[in-house]
Amino acid sequence: MNAIEIRDLCKDYGDFQLDHVNLTLPEGCVMGFIGENGAGKSTTIHILLDLIRADSGEVLLYGEPHTSVFPALKEDIGVVLDETCFPETLNLREISSIMRSAYKNWSAETFFGYTKRFRLPEKKKVKDYSRGMKMKLSIAVAMSHGARLLILDEATSGLDPVVRDELLDLFFEFVQDEKHSIFISSHITSDLEKICDYVTFLHHGRVLLSEEKDSLCERLGILKCTREQLKELDNQAVLGVRESAFGSEALVEREKVPAGLMIEHASLDDIIVFLSKGEH
Repeated sequence: MNAIEIRDLCKDYGDFQLDHVNLTLPEGCVMGFIGENGAGKSTTIHILLDLIRADSGEVLLYGEPHTSVFPALKEDIGVVLDETCFPETLNLREISSIMRSAYKNWSAETFFGYTKRFRLPEKKKVKDYSRGMKMKLSIAVAMSHGARLLILDEATSGLDPVVRDELLDLFFEFVQDEKHSIFISSHITSDLEKICDYVTFLHHGRVLLSEEKDSLCERLGILKCTREQLKELDNQAVLGVRESAFGSEALVEREKVPAGLMIEHASLDDIIVFLSKGEH
């Protein structure tokens, strides 16, 4: 079963459009949702959560239209948006009390286990938390009511590398149960490379790629060559180019490049930059 299916999703704001977005997240997997600021990632997530309505297209959660099943699935979905939604005057005890009323599977023991692990002060009010602390609080709540799908929008933003690494371990543990899935957007692509099974790259409202991360990294690479060598390549082999005084770098399809040319590993950052240049 697929945890998430998005089919031909469109939303027109006049100066920005989501243009027939398609992606599929199989159950038990992690998908990284990447793209520059303004690409449409948050808009897609808000439609997925039924916070705004699409103009056309279809969103399925576990095979059912999201608008009809989302209320029933709220127990099964943990959500972390890029801004915390908790009242600023509450402390951890008060938040746990409210969540116990909202979720029948709420576990205060699990919640306070995470807040202790994240070193969140129990008596301090949310208004006195830093951005990083608020993000940790949101993650602790999302992980404490028995969710099987986590939807995370910039969940590692504002956190130091040590805490981010701890969270990645936590997310990795979460999906060891094959019924658990994660859909995560982030600008920190090095984090996504560590845990993602699938990657979807959104650029100006359009999906430029959506596929398994490992096959993507096997398929694409960075070729460093002279301008003359670059001109000799099949146009279908080159997806984006960066020129410098020392020669050319290109994102290429490995199988379409002649033998003998050295091709290096392409990181997700490389792929984003070069595909964006290819679009321009």
